[in-house]
Amino acid sequence: MTTTGTTLVIGATGTTGSRTAARLTAAGHRVRAAGRRGTPVAGADPVAFDWYDPATHAAALDGVDRVYLVPPPGEPDPAPLMLPFLRQARAAGVRRAVLLSSSAIPEGGPAVGLVHQALPGLFGQWAVLRPSWFMQNFTGAHAHSRSIREEGTLWTATGAGRVGFVDAEDIAAVAVRALTDERAPDTDLVLTGPETLGYDDIAATLTEVTGRPVAHRRLSYAQMRDRLAAQLPLEFAEILAGMDRAIAEGAEDRVTDTVERLTGRPPRSFRALLESEPRHSG
Repeated sequence: MTTTGTTLVIGATGTTGSRTAARLTAAGHRVRAAGRRGTPVAGADPVAFDWYDPATHAAALDGVDRVYLVPPPGEPDPAPLMLPFLRQARAAGVRRAVLLSSSAIPEGGPAVGLVHQALPGLFGQWAVLRPSWFMQNFTGAHAHSRSIREEGTLWTATGAGRVGFVDAEDIAAVAVRALTDERAPDTDLVLTGPETLGYDDIAATLTEVTGRPVAHRRLSYAQMRDRLAAQLPLEFAEILAGMDRAIAEGAEDRVTDTVERLTGRPPRSFRALLESEPRHSG
C-alpha cells in the first residue's frame, strides 16, 4: 500500500464505515471520521457531517484527498444529496472516491445506482463496492437481529433463494485496498462471502451455534411489504420487499473471488463469524 493523504470516512459509526476507519488508522493512514455529531474514532480526526446539511460539508472536505462514501441511510433517492457534494469534493481536491453500493443495485439503477453511474466522470480514481447482504444483519442492530432476539424468528419473502452473505470486516478490508493501493480499481466490485446460504440455512446455523432456536418464516411479497410498512415509509418498504422477491428469484445466488483477489485471503464464513462471538445470537 502507498502512503496517502487524509481520507474522509463518511458514516464512520456505521457497519462498514467504522471498520474501514479503524483499519485505516491501524495501518497508519490519516483519517477524518465523519458523523452527525462528530464521531470519535481512535486515531482519527472527528468532524460533524450531515448529508442533509450542506453547511457541514466544506469543513469535512478541508485537506482531504480521498473519501469513503456511505449513502444517507434509508434515503430512496440519494443522488440529489450526494452529487452536489461529490462535485464540491472534486473542486476541493479529492482525487479518489470509493462508494458503498449494493450487489442488488446496478450502475444507473435505482437509489445509489445513479451515483454509481456518475462517479467515473467526477473522479480520476474510483471504485464502487457492491457487497451482497451483510452477515451483521443477523448480529447487529438490523431488524432481522431484533426479530431473532425478541421472537426467535426470521421473517422474509426470500423463499428458498440463496445469498452470498458477506462479513462487513471483509467489505472494510476491500475498502481500505480500494482507498490506499497505488492504483484504484476504477471499476465496480461485487463482494460476497465464500458460499451461498438460504435463510433456512441462516436460521439453522444460528440455532446450532448459539443454542437458541431460530426459525425462518416465509412470507409473500405483499405480506413482507405490509410488515415493513408498519415501521418504514411505504416506498422504502416496497423496495426492501422487492429485494426479497429478487432473492427468491435467484438474483443473489452467486459467489465472487473479489475479497480474496484484493485482500489476499478468503472471505469469512457465516459460521466462523458466529463462532467468533460465542453465545451471541443477535
